[in-house]
Amino acid sequence: MEKLSNKYVKFSLVLLLSVALILFTQEIKLLKDPESTPITMMTIAGLIVLWAFSMIGILISDLMQKVPVKVIRDFPILGWVSIVSLILCLISDFFVQAIAAVDFLSITTPILAFAGISVADRLVDLRKTSWKVAIVAVFVFTGTYVGSALLAQFGLYLSGK
Repeated sequence: MEKLSNKYVKFSLVLLLSVALILFTQEIKLLKDPESTPITMMTIAGLIVLWAFSMIGILISDLMQKVPVKVIRDFPILGWVSIVSLILCLISDFFVQAIAAVDFLSITTPILAFAGISVADRLVDLRKTSWKVAIVAVFVFTGTYVGSALLAQFGLYLSGK
């Protein structure tokens, strides 16, 4: 039981660090661009809501590990967090308003940092893959960039700019 409790404390502290980084990022963005999303009590409420949704998703994911259906046991935590968020945002408009007070780019910056850290942690596994993966990655990145640029240019053309 103590091991399970330590696990949830660890998850809650990591999520709390994430929320603090989101708040810090939003404050820095506000310093650079005073017309961006201001930090209000609704922003703090939105960060608490995001933290709570994440913790509920983690708890549901752990509870679903006891279900005999393999598909449910293998369902990712992110999926449970998304389902919890969707249901609770449909139930109450307060959650939507609170989360809307948190700047979207302030959320993505720490997420990308965590993704970078997790990828850097697995560089040993990446070295074991074939060199052909690097070539495929270059073409995928180039294709994505060119495709995005063409789509943006088409959008600008349609809007007359």
